[in-house]
Amino acid sequence: MLKVGLTGGIGSGKSAVSSALSSYGAVVIDADAIAREVVAPGTPGLAEVVSEFGDRVLAADGSLDRPALGAIVFADEARLASLNAIVHPRVAERSGQLMAEAEASGARVVVYDVPLLVENGLESLYDVVVVVDTPDDLRVERVSRDRDMPAEQVRARIAAQADRSTRLAAADLVVDNSGSREELASRVAELWRELLERAD
Repeated sequence: MLKVGLTGGIGSGKSAVSSALSSYGAVVIDADAIAREVVAPGTPGLAEVVSEFGDRVLAADGSLDRPALGAIVFADEARLASLNAIVHPRVAERSGQLMAEAEASGARVVVYDVPLLVENGLESLYDVVVVVDTPDDLRVERVSRDRDMPAEQVRARIAAQADRSTRLAAADLVVDNSGSREELASRVAELWRELLERAD
């Protein structure tokens, strides 16, 4: 089983690549989805987040108010570190369970979609690290448009993540997403062929 670490900064198009790989037959383990799962209402994770940051990070329905929490942690490295100390161990544990299930099912390629792979020094956990690379200005433009987020907030999130050169230095394979959706689709098709060759 080939373990692939897939990463890319906010607005890089990593989710589109992940979705395409899933359509080809890869088992995708989504760190963001797991991160939401471990702080869902009623979980010990959410209780610990509220204990650390207060009720102001709760929405009216008792779920985590992600924009409110994001506004706090992306402006303050120490607060971000506190959040990560709560969420990351829970994500790692759940990811390990899903990876074991994929292996037991006979999967050939497991793609672990993890935004902060480089930031957390996780490269050694994977057989192949794939980086989705997009110029910063284009990322700001896409996120501002698609998520209705002010450009300065997008830039703050980009600044809180590894820079392009650091991320590219960690890559075994790079998917350039500076062009059209059609161009990205053909690059992902090439990537899938490469991953299958490596899996064999």
